[in-house]
Parts: sequence; C-alpha cells; structure tokens
Amino acid sequence: QVQLVESGGGLVQAGGSLRLSCAASGRTFSSYTMGWFRQAPGKEREFVARITWRYEITYYVDSAKGRFTITRDNAKNTVYLQMNSLKPEDTAVYYCAAQKGSEYGYWGQGTQVTVST
Repeated sequence: QVQLVESGGGLVQAGGSLRLSCAASGRTFSSYTMGWFRQAPGKEREFVARITWRYEITYYVDSAKGRFTITRDNAKNTVYLQMNSLKPEDTAVYYCAAQKGSEYGYWGQGTQVTVST
C-alpha cells in the first residue's frame, strides 16, 4: 500500500516556475515507477511525466519536454516535478501516481496549478 500527498501548487504568472512535490508513504517507494498527470477543467486526465524505479529513466509528454523535469529522492520517498516557463495551458490539477506492473494503482489527491496571463 502506498499513500501519496502532493504539494507545491499555486498561482503563478506565465513564464514563471513551480516545483511540485509528492511524498509517499511505505518502505517500497524505490520499487515504483512514479508519474505525474494533470487534468484541466472539461478535459481528460493526461500523462505529463514519469520516472522509472530502475535507472531513473524519464519520459515526458511533448508539451512538457524542455520545460518540466521529473526527479525522485528515494531516501525521502519523494518525487518532484520542476516546471519552468509555465504557460496558461498548463493550468490543471496535477496528480502523482505510483506504478507497479502495468498500471498506476495509487494516486494522490492532486494539487492545483494556475498560470495567469
């Protein structure tokens, strides 16, 4: 069982930066691939980034490449999403999730990110 708690969201002007954090409970955090997703009003939830448990290989949605960076600190049971050059279209609720096997089985409650023009 893994419990996830996101933090770090807020209101920022376009071009600004935010760092989201996701703190996980449990002693097996290092064995999970961790992902960030987002859901904007009226839209489906979409994948943003993930970092594998082994070798910490990262993947990003095209719109995030070059602007967002996902990292993890297994000693702190925490995964981060550094978001730079934010755009209004990045406005969404951001969720972190833990994957083991083929599915993301554990989700946080989400944190709101709002980017103003």
